Amino acid sequence: MNNILQDARILLVEDEMLICLDIEFMLQEFGCKVVGPAATVSKALALIDMEQIDLAVLDVNLGHEKSYPIVDRLTMLDIPFLLSTGYAEIDATYDDCPRLQKPFSRTQLRDRLIRLRAVALDENGAKHDHQV
Repeated sequence: MNNILQDARILLVEDEMLICLDIEFMLQEFGCKVVGPAATVSKALALIDMEQIDLAVLDVNLGHEKSYPIVDRLTMLDIPFLLSTGYAEIDATYDDCPRLQKPFSRTQLRDRLIRLRAVALDENGAKHDHQV
């Protein structure tokens, strides 16, 4: 079976250095190309504007700001994302977003990213088929 995550460009948004390094290492082990990482909303938004992104892993709490503006931009661009948070409380507007509760395992992260990527690739294929 092909590695669906191989060469996928993943935007990583995380403000805690050790957690960021851990997630970055896991993504690289999965064969992903890490975009960023970014520790702030403004840096993440700039990366979205400058880089090709296939998926994103977003910490909800970034110091004194939340990553919701990043979620909004990714949603507008149809880029799948995964919220990672150590807190159970998410703003009600974003309650249905895919998420992973910290701390999470390598397997949990990989499985969630595989599902997101598979859905995105299926949807892109379906959109392409309908355009013919």
